[in-house]
Amino acid sequence: MDRIFHALQYFNDTILWGYLGLGFIITLGFYLSFKARWFQITHFGKAFKHFIACGKSKEFSKEDRGVSPLKIFFATIGGVIGIGNIAGVSLAVQIGGPGALVWVLLVAFLGMIIKYSEVYLGVKYRHHDRKNGYDGGPMYFLQKAFPKYPWIAGIMCVLLCIYGVEIYMFNVVKHSFETNFDVDATFVIPMFLALILFAVLGGVERIGTINSILIPGFVIIYLAMTLWVIILEIDQLPHVLGVILHSAFNGHAAVGGFAGSTFILTLSKGIASGAYSGDIGIGYASILHSETKFQDPSKQASLTILGIFLDTFIVCSCTILLVVLTGVWTTDIDSSLLVQTALSKYFPYMEYFMPTCLFVLGYSTIIAYLVAGIKCAKFLMPNHGMKIYLCYAAFSFVFFSFFESRYAFMIMNIVGGLLMLINLAGILRLRKDIVYKV
Repeated sequence: MDRIFHALQYFNDTILWGYLGLGFIITLGFYLSFKARWFQITHFGKAFKHFIACGKSKEFSKEDRGVSPLKIFFATIGGVIGIGNIAGVSLAVQIGGPGALVWVLLVAFLGMIIKYSEVYLGVKYRHHDRKNGYDGGPMYFLQKAFPKYPWIAGIMCVLLCIYGVEIYMFNVVKHSFETNFDVDATFVIPMFLALILFAVLGGVERIGTINSILIPGFVIIYLAMTLWVIILEIDQLPHVLGVILHSAFNGHAAVGGFAGSTFILTLSKGIASGAYSGDIGIGYASILHSETKFQDPSKQASLTILGIFLDTFIVCSCTILLVVLTGVWTTDIDSSLLVQTALSKYFPYMEYFMPTCLFVLGYSTIIAYLVAGIKCAKFLMPNHGMKIYLCYAAFSFVFFSFFESRYAFMIMNIVGGLLMLINLAGILRLRKDIVYKV
């Protein structure tokens, strides 16, 4: 198992995200940014105003086909603001060093325009479904991008079915409950599975409702706590920022329980974590956003800019600064416990708060991903796809919950990288079909 893991880890860190991922995201991100005249900067204010207007909008009725744009926004936000923002980026720092933050932010900046393009195409080429809604996403626009190769859409769906079962976050939640509450896995696993099934059977509408309740509360509490720690340690901030910049371009030497990293390792971990956390070029968000009531693809696509800003520039940045400022990133403990260890130095009862927090984040992401996976399974097998897929999902959640979280994280990274390569190729082929406006 260790030999297989190390071989896959080399492929993931060096080839998939170190060279291919870097090349695709940087090249396409800069190309689309120039083409759109840096839309993610010049139209950020308009996108924010559009988001506020969505909350007040009365232009839709219950009879209109599709789901409320705001509910879809929160459904997809639940997928990106998750354990990846806490345990995922903490693991990136633990392996690649503090410099991973620079590459996480660069990927997020370029990812804004990539994700806008992906969602725009998903809405533009969506189809009506049988339940007064829509089916869309990469499997549909890839058929337009590669009309002579329909099997590409099939491969994309298979990979999205694998990616839709968020084994890493399920593992982290289960491990956190076992560690902090001394609860047996035979109790945690079935209860968690039941809650997941309840949410996904209600589709995007129910997930949007659940996440619109869970996510705002988490963001406010978590940011308030991390900002308080940053303020208390403000005198160390200039030094820490210097360490981050140096580590980003030089790797990082061994210190404490940290084994040291090379430049390419820091780079790959930053890019992979940024793409994983923000769902950049992976396709899941395009599937959910395609259910919007909006007929103009640009109106829904513009909301993704705010989603990535909140997810990466705010939440991920606070997490990385927290674990670096407090020095816990050099300790030899599981990545899922780094933030808990850091906050416990300043706040009591973190052994109760963090498991609850991780549950909320993990749950909101798992249900969003799983609904996207179900849609892909239905695309592949219209009659029995959903039943088969839910059985596969239950087995995978249980099976991988008994392995170390790093194994599950690597699998998600590899599948996400393969999805990214296919998806970005499709976006490049259809670049002339995309209109950048709010």
